[in-house]
Amino acid sequence: MRTRIKICGLTRAEDVDAAINAGVDAIGFVFYPPSPRNLAIEQAAALAARVPPFVTRVGLFVNENESAVKQALAAVALDLLQFHGEESEAYCCSFGRPYIKVARVRPGLDLVEFARSYPSAAGLLLDSYVEGYGGKSETFDWSIIPSRLPLPVILSGGLHGGNVAAAIRQLHPWAVDVSSGVESSKGIKNAAKIADFVTAVTHADSLPIS
Repeated sequence: MRTRIKICGLTRAEDVDAAINAGVDAIGFVFYPPSPRNLAIEQAAALAARVPPFVTRVGLFVNENESAVKQALAAVALDLLQFHGEESEAYCCSFGRPYIKVARVRPGLDLVEFARSYPSAAGLLLDSYVEGYGGKSETFDWSIIPSRLPLPVILSGGLHGGNVAAAIRQLHPWAVDVSSGVESSKGIKNAAKIADFVTAVTHADSLPIS
């Protein structure tokens, strides 16, 4: 199986182009004002318009009010929604778009039960638990992830070109998601780091399944 790749938190046209040229499967735009990667709707619309067919445009929201999500959907060509807060399953599926739900992984969180609470989700994104939202470039203990979950797993949290191959070899996720691990500074992606990340994923996929 080929591991899908999402680059999140893009803020510049040249970074969108670099990610697409590297061969990623999905591009993530952040709609969360406290984040240094937050985009105004006009910015996001312009960046989304650069994305060619068959690359998924993802909008990330955190405990946002429904009207703000609908406003973004009306203006920005988003294919998939990503909910990073404490949103209910009813809320997540109310916008008529496919969505993925984020679980902030920490000891004591029953990931099987969490996934079962969102049966309409297209996937479960596993991120590091920190105060506030966002992984803060930190990995979490991968060993606490159950071997079987009822949703496709998207692994996030502190990934970069140096550790993503090991993560894939250990966990065999459906996809991997990276933001700060391919940046020069917050919100500024690095084309060489993006290329290295994609190469590491491709190499991991080429090895025999252990």
